[in-house]
Amino acid sequence: MSRRRITPEELKLWQKVAKTAERLDPKRDTTAPKLLHPKHKKETDTAKPDLSLFEIGQNSRGSDHRHDTLPGLHERLAHQPLQMDKRTNTRLKRGKVEPEARIDLHGMTLAQAQPALTGFILRAQAQGKRLVLVITGKGKNTDTGGPIPTRHGVLRHAVPQWLGMAPLSGLVLQITQAHVRHGGGGAYYVYLRRTR
Repeated sequence: MSRRRITPEELKLWQKVAKTAERLDPKRDTTAPKLLHPKHKKETDTAKPDLSLFEIGQNSRGSDHRHDTLPGLHERLAHQPLQMDKRTNTRLKRGKVEPEARIDLHGMTLAQAQPALTGFILRAQAQGKRLVLVITGKGKNTDTGGPIPTRHGVLRHAVPQWLGMAPLSGLVLQITQAHVRHGGGGAYYVYLRRTR
């Protein structure tokens, strides 16, 4: 199959598109495509290449692949932008602040836990409380080893989602993992907005 020559208009169009595109691999060379001229045909080497210099993987890019996987729940909460004041956040991380109210969702199903959490947060905010503790537990490992992994701790993953949805999203200022003293990975501090 013979290749046709790239026209100057196509080359200009390619250069415009290349300027607006975002690189997938920043290390890779992004020069313009080479024009094929009928005069310059590919030369085929008749001599055999020297394989003594060949090493397996010499041209590989290394292990800098970025997988499009969702980070863990703790990482997502830790990388949220800080909405509360820094001093209170530092004291929370050290376990120096006592929650004003707490709810324990242990043993509840998702259908039972969501209305209980919603009612609890609405009451706490109406009473003017700022910091509440939501205990979810770490959850059971119910993975049977099948082809599709199951999540460890269903309530633990659902609570931050529920707090980010209406009607609670307008009341919640910050969600952080609780200090070990208050439950660690099985509990959340929920910092509420001030009542106006």
